[in-house]
Amino acid sequence: MPLIAPSRRLRRTPFSDGVEASGVGGYTVYNHMLLPVFFESPEADYHHLKKHVQVWDVACERQVELRGPDATRLMQTLTPRDLRGMLPGQCLYVPIVDETGGMLNDPVAVKLSEDRYWISIADSDLLLWVKGIANAYRFEVLVDEPDISPLAIQGPKADELAARVFGDDIRSLRFFRFGIFSFEGQDVVIARSGYSKQGGFEIYVEGTEWGMPIWNALFEAGKDLNVRAGCPSAAERIEGGLLSYGNDMTRENTPHECGLGKFCNTQTAIGCMGRDALLRVAKDGPIRQIRPIEIKGRVPVCDRAWPIMAKGQKIGQITSTAWSPDFDCTVSIGMVRMTHWDPGTALSIQTPEGTVAGVVKDDFWQNAS
Repeated sequence: MPLIAPSRRLRRTPFSDGVEASGVGGYTVYNHMLLPVFFESPEADYHHLKKHVQVWDVACERQVELRGPDATRLMQTLTPRDLRGMLPGQCLYVPIVDETGGMLNDPVAVKLSEDRYWISIADSDLLLWVKGIANAYRFEVLVDEPDISPLAIQGPKADELAARVFGDDIRSLRFFRFGIFSFEGQDVVIARSGYSKQGGFEIYVEGTEWGMPIWNALFEAGKDLNVRAGCPSAAERIEGGLLSYGNDMTRENTPHECGLGKFCNTQTAIGCMGRDALLRVAKDGPIRQIRPIEIKGRVPVCDRAWPIMAKGQKIGQITSTAWSPDFDCTVSIGMVRMTHWDPGTALSIQTPEGTVAGVVKDDFWQNAS
């Protein structure tokens, strides 16, 4: 595939110097920013993530900030998840949908105070949608993109590394909670969260001044922990059932089709966008849904949807694949019609290199092991 041409439109991050010094092997583009895709190799990075600790430049997880008296009203308008019990200091996974119930994004909402939120977004221009809703409803709220760049610490040694840099109190931080920690006299928001199943933290670095000092401090403190630069691993995320917006779900899918119905409190999330459409889906149930699908042997990278066929009819599509060294198969995610989504169902998958066999799993690999 041709190289990505650098330009001002393709934004660097506060950590790009460190990423490049660490020998990044490739990039993709995510929210108009550079996102590393491997360093030593995808397989070597995968094994290292599961055994040690990595520092990830995920500044591409941009924030949409809501600030003002109507911030909570706007936040609830955006999502079918009932936010009435959300407290400052808490993070929640919030499907965001349009008027038809179609997925626009699957971000994490961070409640900084009663009148201030960050929405940590996946790859889509959600800022423009949120601004439009705020103006249409005449909400008294400022919607903007703050200069916040997340830096992740992921892996089984993440607690030890974070404690060495930010203090032992960080060990008691609960999952999907955040706290204010000090770095060289500077307050930093850190959440126990991240885009892997290995555990860790996301540091919300404000501005560009502190990016490389925090990066360097983590690498200095983690030398004996075998800390390395890393990035989200396709194989590890698919094994763990972590979905990718734009790959596994788009605006054509409802949260229920994506297995996210448990995050939709449509009866009580009064005023949320797409509520009527989602009430119908909740009542009748989806006719297709995301499933883990195992493919024996190796297949090409899935850079487009692959049809799943049965008796000459398309009954679904594969949206993400990766070779799993630990499970010795190709792990994949697919959207499958209800007639073929039961565990153990054999599937015929059309790849660019020919037809391969797959089977529906009863759960994602890391959850079942």
